[in-house]
Amino acid sequence: MHIQPIDRVEDISAIDFRKNYFEPRKPLIISGLSKQWPALDKWTWDYFKSIVGDKTVGVYNNTRAGAKTLVNGADDYIAFGDYLDMIQAGPVELRIFLFNIFQHAPQLVEDFNWPDGLMKGFLKKYPMLFVGGAGSVAHMHYDIDMSHIIHTQFIGRKRVLLLENSQSEFIYRMPYTVESAANFVNWADSLETERFPALNYAKGYTAILEHGDTMFMPGGYWHHMEYLDGGFAMSLRALDHTLGGKLNGLYHILGLRNMNNIMIKLAPEWWYHYKRKMAHKRAERAMHQRQVS
Repeated sequence: MHIQPIDRVEDISAIDFRKNYFEPRKPLIISGLSKQWPALDKWTWDYFKSIVGDKTVGVYNNTRAGAKTLVNGADDYIAFGDYLDMIQAGPVELRIFLFNIFQHAPQLVEDFNWPDGLMKGFLKKYPMLFVGGAGSVAHMHYDIDMSHIIHTQFIGRKRVLLLENSQSEFIYRMPYTVESAANFVNWADSLETERFPALNYAKGYTAILEHGDTMFMPGGYWHHMEYLDGGFAMSLRALDHTLGGKLNGLYHILGLRNMNNIMIKLAPEWWYHYKRKMAHKRAERAMHQRQVS
């Protein structure tokens, strides 16, 4: 893969952000955006345990989804407080995603500011928490609603790999999914390029997010995330600013996901292998087109 670091700034004006990152759909890390948020120091493991520790959450391990796994199916359900105890004792390869902690503790929304000056369309009912133990992995995918993301890291470090959606065929996107058939675990040390040769043609961005870093991830970007330490992050979602982007997100949620789940129920083994066969076929075609162009 051809990898470059994600641009990083301490602060940025709305004009520069829109011109250089939002409109070109290029990722950016803004290290100073969260500095004035009470959440930066207030949100700790103990604080979360004290306010929502009794809530049940779905947790996910590092195993890739099998033939009969429906989209977003959790591997287990446990009390949030017990999960946080496991993370602190760690390492533990379990993570939580799309946890709307704010439904249970609405006072938390007073601890940060929505960056309305940078972009519009935020889904203010759905700020989401992402939590992971050291060693846990969010495998390569892109968000099914195609929203723009403002992602702020709290506690711990996380390595991210981002690729524009135009790179889908080079990273073996499976049909009717937002998932890659390729394995990106430990990608920084080695990639399975013998099994997935098109990865050699992919272009992406990388960075390590630390406490207080805020990353802008444009809608539709592929992302693979590895928790180097136990930690958590908050994502603020904004609908795509174009009509085409909104319609594409709606298609993904209502059409693509439902089709995938129906096929998993009707013919799980055949569908599992068909998606991977098609991913390789499309990657080979993309490689050939790149070689002759």
